[in-house]
Amino acid sequence: MSSSRHVIFKKLSRDKSVGVYMGKRDFVDHCEYVDPVDGVVLVDPELLKGKKVYIMLSCTFRYGRDDMDVLGVAFRRDIYLSTRQVYPPLQDRNTHTKMQERLLRKLGVNAYPFFFEFPDNLPCSVGLQPAPSDIGKYCAVDFEVKAFCAENQDDKIHRRSSVRLTIRKVQYAPEQSGPPPKAETTREFLMSDKPLHVEVSLEKETYYHGEPINVHVNINNRSNKTVKSIVVSVEQIANVVLYSNDKYVKSVATEEIDDHVPPGTSLKKVFTVLPLLANNRERRGLVLDGKLKHEDTNLASSSIVREGVLKEILGILVAYRVVVKMQAGGIVGDFGASEIGVEVPFQLMHPKPDIVKESEQEDEMVFEEFKRSYLKGMVEDEEDANLSATEG
Repeated sequence: MSSSRHVIFKKLSRDKSVGVYMGKRDFVDHCEYVDPVDGVVLVDPELLKGKKVYIMLSCTFRYGRDDMDVLGVAFRRDIYLSTRQVYPPLQDRNTHTKMQERLLRKLGVNAYPFFFEFPDNLPCSVGLQPAPSDIGKYCAVDFEVKAFCAENQDDKIHRRSSVRLTIRKVQYAPEQSGPPPKAETTREFLMSDKPLHVEVSLEKETYYHGEPINVHVNINNRSNKTVKSIVVSVEQIANVVLYSNDKYVKSVATEEIDDHVPPGTSLKKVFTVLPLLANNRERRGLVLDGKLKHEDTNLASSSIVREGVLKEILGILVAYRVVVKMQAGGIVGDFGASEIGVEVPFQLMHPKPDIVKESEQEDEMVFEEFKRSYLKGMVEDEEDANLSATEG
């Protein structure tokens, strides 16, 4: 009988005084609620030398590296910060999950559980793709769990006696999708008795990353113009709402069609486009999903915002649309030609993975070092380059 193993992610401080153990790195925003962040802190009382141990959950919006600033102002803003003392414990070692119970049994009396609940208005983990020359520069929304020892909570945190673990807040495609989106437009022209009508539709509202998108285009040209230069594209719209409300629109997939639609004729055709990061590696400013380990990432997933939540604090909001553009020819060649465009919004997301219930997880726990990978062009943090090796 095959058995699945429960991977536990761990990381110790350089001086071995404190360590953090967590059962997962991705925490799902279900819109109605967000998965709580829980784990266990392991301490060495002798190495602490009477100091206290704190655990912190933070959400940070970054632009550039921490050592870069303008007129003394760093490109960094803490969106959320919550700190709690875990040692000496201020309350009984109450656990919230079976994973915590099993870790406490395995790690012994110097292990202490922690538990955070996300507020419902935090952004998801995303980052802007830097240019190939932007070494060490990036714009991103980061989540981090940090454990550290100090005399008091507000004391300076020393790297040797602290642990930083980057986690990720993610959204998956909703289980129930809306109706297939469509849009249409009618254009009338001077010296033409009848109009041009264009209808564009998709087969569903939500597509998964890596899934081809079939775009149904129906052109009914009753005008006296010839329709040509048809272009079907997918655009990513990124709203950086936290600091300036900037909007960035970038094409991530394009299909150009040679078809002509003469006056008095029609065209019904299905075009296929495939938005992939692999085809946009050099494009600066694309929004990508957050990345944690040595695996490839992808274009950022569409943002789903719960009704009533203030968008101004959500960092970077991402949306997608299919755009079909064409030229209605002029009198001579392209002279006096008119451009017609139709936009159809859709969602681009990951499917919700199968969740293994705690009651179905095997007893065997496998410990894996917790290490963050960076988007292309980012540099590894000094702390993350010095992971401590521990025994499982």
